[in-house]
Amino acid sequence: MKTLYIDCHMGAAGDMLMSALYELLGKEEKESFLRTMNGLGLPGVHVEPVEGVSGGISGTHMKVTVHGLEELEHDHHHDHEHPHDHEHHHDHEHPHDHEHPHDHEHPHAHEHHHGHGHPHDHEHEHHHHHHATPGYIAGIIDGLALPEEVKANARAVYDAIAQAEAKAHGCPVGDVHYHEVGALDAVADVTGVCYALYLLRPDRVVVSPVHVGSGTVKCAHGIMPVPAPATANLLSSVPVYGGEVMGELCTPTGAALLAHFAQSFGPMPPMTGSAVGCGVGTKVFAGRANCVRAFLGEDAQEANGTITELVCNVDDMTPEALAFAAQRLLEEGALDVYTVPGTMKKGRPGHVLTVLCEAGQEDGLARAILRHTTTIGLRVRRCEKYFLTPGSKTVSTPWGEVSVKTAEGFGVRKAKPEHASVAAVAQTAQVPYQEVYQAALKGL
Repeated sequence: MKTLYIDCHMGAAGDMLMSALYELLGKEEKESFLRTMNGLGLPGVHVEPVEGVSGGISGTHMKVTVHGLEELEHDHHHDHEHPHDHEHHHDHEHPHDHEHPHDHEHPHAHEHHHGHGHPHDHEHEHHHHHHATPGYIAGIIDGLALPEEVKANARAVYDAIAQAEAKAHGCPVGDVHYHEVGALDAVADVTGVCYALYLLRPDRVVVSPVHVGSGTVKCAHGIMPVPAPATANLLSSVPVYGGEVMGELCTPTGAALLAHFAQSFGPMPPMTGSAVGCGVGTKVFAGRANCVRAFLGEDAQEANGTITELVCNVDDMTPEALAFAAQRLLEEGALDVYTVPGTMKKGRPGHVLTVLCEAGQEDGLARAILRHTTTIGLRVRRCEKYFLTPGSKTVSTPWGEVSVKTAEGFGVRKAKPEHASVAAVAQTAQVPYQEVYQAALKGL
């Protein structure tokens, strides 16, 4: 199984994630990636990989400029003494950041959505006085020259960030604002990560526990603890740790990207033939490499899950009674229930009933089978299984949007328009079902 492992020993941010994934692309893919990213239609945005070294580890720093200017780190001081030798284009989306002193301190070279000015505000003043709402950002993403799957992932990441910021600051999602230039720089980071993953197409993404740093960070809302409230909201179901480094290591954008794409968090799984990508920052922590590393290889594990089968033979139930029992078992939590006709002892026609469930459901569903059917016993089979990772997307047709079920893994991709969605569009538009279905297939 093609597995991507992301090592977040120094946190994560959009630009460093994009840099690490970029290094994993082949030569032609890298050229295509840069052509695409620089042809997106983002006003004044340019993406350029530059070589970097941090803590003795060489890698790539993806330089994102807006109208020729890069979102630079801001040197400022916290209420504790420690060096912040880690450049940081921090990406807090703060509501109403229209007027405030620009005195952030950020340890990473990460993306900014803060509403703060640049040292060069006098040169591009007209670019720094606008603030973008989540709806405005979604509109920008919709207009980008990228595959629909990439744009859907980018919109989902931004939705998560906006919700986390709104919850953190106690305001409606629509009141969250991104500073225009910082927003364009960060849109490039987010779409770059989504597009790189689209090109790499790993079957599984595993992420290490995330180092968030420690201490406090000063921003437009005042002194805040690390991790910042929005980052903490985004990482609520993710294993994190801190205390080793003073400063903010994981940004909201980095947190949102990891939470969106990771299928699991933990140690690096057994992998063979791994390629390594390293995204580095431009500042240095004493004795620490300021980087995000990404490993792409084949997972040594063959099966990617387990499942339990509960099986029994039934030869003395009517079809109606057996169908009712199957429905009840589904309602009680079975993953699937099906019957296969067969000939039982003494030549009687009957059915083999199979119930699929997770290991933790075994006891409850075994009792339910005994309760809802006439069988007096059943067999338990604990199996390994191979499965494709399910997902969903929408495609446009001349008559409206159609939902599509997707599945990926083991180098295989599948997509199928959902019947209910196709039928609803066909009914509303008064066109044949098959025309809508075929149009949805062409849109994949």
